[in-house]
Amino acid sequence: MKIRVVQIWGFLMTVLGWIFVACTMAMEGWKITSIGGMGGSSIIKVAWFWSSLWRSCYTDSTAVSNCYDYPVLWSVEGHIQVVRGLLMAALSVGMLGFVLSMLGMECTYLGGEDPSKYKKVYAGGCFHITSGVLSTSGYCVYAQYVSAEYFDPDFNDLKYDLGTPLFLGWVGSAVHMAGGFFYLWSVCRPLCGGGEAV
Repeated sequence: MKIRVVQIWGFLMTVLGWIFVACTMAMEGWKITSIGGMGGSSIIKVAWFWSSLWRSCYTDSTAVSNCYDYPVLWSVEGHIQVVRGLLMAALSVGMLGFVLSMLGMECTYLGGEDPSKYKKVYAGGCFHITSGVLSTSGYCVYAQYVSAEYFDPDFNDLKYDLGTPLFLGWVGSAVHMAGGFFYLWSVCRPLCGGGEAV
């Protein structure tokens, strides 16, 4: 496969993965649970409790939501601070990967001669993979915390399920890392002494 095609695929995949991760930071419903709705009553009341990285909400059966925005950084639970930090670091490292990759891609006229461009693409691919690992770690920290509460028999508060943003984030992280591997694959032969890439 031509080096240009592989790099374009890498670019498209890293952009898509980065956007998925960025969107999950703003999405609601990282963890969600509902109470009520049991049979045997003429009036069925259901309430949903859900939480994100930025606030916690309660929605009743009339679709009225009451939300509590986390006021300051230090008032948030420790695992949420860790997740926020990992995702912001992932987005920053991914942005650096975009700059290096764009400078080094064969279809751009920036970045100098071919050997120098190959090194930039290689570095950009490494940054994209690192970004994917950081974001995956953030989602895993959050999921582990929610799962630990859910499966703890001594935990007597509401037990939450994992929400859609976590799964979307895992997919985005995987796509982001796959795009980084495409970048590395595109410059593997020239940088490893195998001659020009095909």
